[in-house]
Amino acid sequence: MSTPQTTSAPTAAGRPSTTLTRLTALGRAELTLLGRNRNNLFIAALMPLLMIFLLRSSLKGVDESTLGISPTAATLIGGTGMVLLLVVYMSFVSSLTARREELVLKRLRTGEATDPEILAGAALPATAIALVQCAILTVGGFTLLGADAPARPDLLVLGLAGAIVLLAGLAALTTTITRTVESAGLTTLPLFLISSFGSGLFVPRDALPGTAADVAQLLPLSGVMEFVRAGWLGTAHAGSLLTAALNTVAWAVLTGWAVRRWFRWEPRR
Repeated sequence: MSTPQTTSAPTAAGRPSTTLTRLTALGRAELTLLGRNRNNLFIAALMPLLMIFLLRSSLKGVDESTLGISPTAATLIGGTGMVLLLVVYMSFVSSLTARREELVLKRLRTGEATDPEILAGAALPATAIALVQCAILTVGGFTLLGADAPARPDLLVLGLAGAIVLLAGLAALTTTITRTVESAGLTTLPLFLISSFGSGLFVPRDALPGTAADVAQLLPLSGVMEFVRAGWLGTAHAGSLLTAALNTVAWAVLTGWAVRRWFRWEPRR
């Protein structure tokens, strides 16, 4: 994936074109397009909240000893992961595939924006929606559900930041096997299911059998979810956080390399 050379040229308004102005323009345009697509807007704005409500209802009857944590804590941790998966990953795959099939990405490459700027700008609306929903979930957790505030907000923020970057990259990579917007629901399903049941969204990995827990620790979202869990509960040790950080960095580097190599900017003909 080549990156066009760009210089800081004046915009139509006379202001110099910078990375910030280009990202802002790309993000604003993507947000406008998102608002016109009812399906993507529903997935990005309403589906995560509905899934959190269903998760809360399903965990009411589960014994705390089975989960290892309280049902409320499990709802908040799992809800955070659900928002990230549905909004940053699944919604971004759909929107990015649509922009590719409409030749929007191809046209953008003829302008000043670099390839990383185009992808980052396209991911900004999904990122903003996910952060707002996570903030609502956090406030609602200790005001409506009676949960404690996050024990380590710094670790929670690190987990969210790492998850957004990693999931945006995985979304871009998933578009390489997603031929149409309609097929995005199928191509994103494997990572959604594997992460939901193996990366600690609902059940701590410690509750899994020995071999399954070891394999689950290597999954893409296991590292960031360890930070999210530690942020809410404040129970992680330095060793587990170091392992989680290495997992996240390794997957981010591998994903970035794969996107540069295989990402397609125009439809297959």
